[in-house]
Amino acid sequence: MLNGKKVCVVMPAYNAEKTLQKTYDEIPKDIVDEIILTDDASKDKTVKVAESLGIETHVHTQNKGYGGNQKTCYQAALDAGADITIMLHPDYQYTPKLITPMASMIAEGVFDAVIGSRILGNKAMMGGMPFYKYVSNRFLTLTENAIINQKLSEYHTGYRAFSRKVLETIPLMENSDDFVFDNQMLCQTLYFGFEVGEVSCPALYFDDASSISFSRSVTYGIGVMETALKYAMAKRGMGHFKIFNPNGKKLSKTENQ
Repeated sequence: MLNGKKVCVVMPAYNAEKTLQKTYDEIPKDIVDEIILTDDASKDKTVKVAESLGIETHVHTQNKGYGGNQKTCYQAALDAGADITIMLHPDYQYTPKLITPMASMIAEGVFDAVIGSRILGNKAMMGGMPFYKYVSNRFLTLTENAIINQKLSEYHTGYRAFSRKVLETIPLMENSDDFVFDNQMLCQTLYFGFEVGEVSCPALYFDDASSISFSRSVTYGIGVMETALKYAMAKRGMGHFKIFNPNGKKLSKTENQ
């Protein structure tokens, strides 16, 4: 626990057999109270590895997609009574060693959400980020900041921490089940007035780390721009969109245990 708050790490997994244990071993268990893995119908032994490590594991019998898997993650965290939830990929692309500072920033009431930025510190390409992904990241981030009037260093990291209030407030269930889910969730967090902080986070790119193809990246980029435009229009009363509707479908609230 941190400052009396229960800390939960959730890991949305798909074919993470080779990297799961290394990721798990570096999770700071002195402050993390619960570790939950949701397996999105992996074709390898991810579930067996998770169970051998004693990780609470939820299994999808059919693949629900990256966003759909995260919806299961966050609901499981609320059900477990988490006050702070950190989403960590089990592919070891992001270091678990940053869980403590990220969770602390929320536990101390400094921020409502914290993201691990690969751009702060200029270490993205040093970790092996492909050049075209770096350029796309910078272009999308600069454009999105201009459209929604924010100043984040990036919107596309998969390393995030959220307070319970954020997870219970945003209409998360209205989001896509695909990769644009991450961007939609972050924009919702900002739209509903929550404070988002950033920490510099080195990231590794290697064969066993998850990655999406160029064509999927293009689809993601289009989705990011669409999300930003909807955000701007909703803020100006020029449109009504489910992902920014305060009455949109949310995660089920549970009693904080």
